[in-house]
Amino acid sequence: MVQIKNRELQPSQSTPALISLRSIPELSGIEMGEKTRIGAMATITDLIHHPELGGIFPVLIQAAKRIGSPQVRNVGTIGGNLCNCSPCADTALALLVLDARVVLKCSEGSREIPLNDFFIGPGESCLASGEVLTEILLDKPAPNSRAIFIKKGRVRMDLAIASVAVLLEMDGDTRKCKKARVAAGSVAPVPLRLKKVEELLENAVISKEMLTEAQKIAMNSVSPITDIRSTAEYRRQIVDVYIKRAVEKLLDNE
Repeated sequence: MVQIKNRELQPSQSTPALISLRSIPELSGIEMGEKTRIGAMATITDLIHHPELGGIFPVLIQAAKRIGSPQVRNVGTIGGNLCNCSPCADTALALLVLDARVVLKCSEGSREIPLNDFFIGPGESCLASGEVLTEILLDKPAPNSRAIFIKKGRVRMDLAIASVAVLLEMDGDTRKCKKARVAAGSVAPVPLRLKKVEELLENAVISKEMLTEAQKIAMNSVSPITDIRSTAEYRRQIVDVYIKRAVEKLLDNE
């Protein structure tokens, strides 16, 4: 809609109309269980006010609360936030560290893929012609896992200059990190998993020296641009600071 209003996208024979999906009940709703299903048409407000979702996936609610204004959250959907394929999509980072999967359907059938494989480039996903994203699937996190989302914007309702989400699953007896998931936004063409940082942290006791190394790897893994919101160098610095801040907060909560 924004692109059409800005005359960046014009309806044509290949895209003749806009079709609302709001009257399709199968695309809405949130079902909890060992496998949680979130319909693509669930609004951001639906996520925030769900009675159980925040207790199991608090990082997703942290990210959802940073999206726009109440008016935007009342209308915007989680499927829309993902399918817009913006590098700064807030829910994308939370879902990446939660190892989310998405279900894509067309008239010929459906397929389930990791969310990490969904994003191809700015405004571009792996959706084939005739496919629709119908739901997001989440497995219940391990008991000793903690996650956090941190975002830097110019003002409260602004898009992210840069953002970071981190999930750590710890061995409570040894304080060893059993699993790490790290993602960064607004610093690459797509919401980005920092896999080299994850590899460094996994199966290790996280020391100050290791965290410093993780910050260096993170800064070298991103490819930010300079635009109206920020410089590339400042975005790198935010990732550097936020990786350290996120990991330290998660370790303090152990």
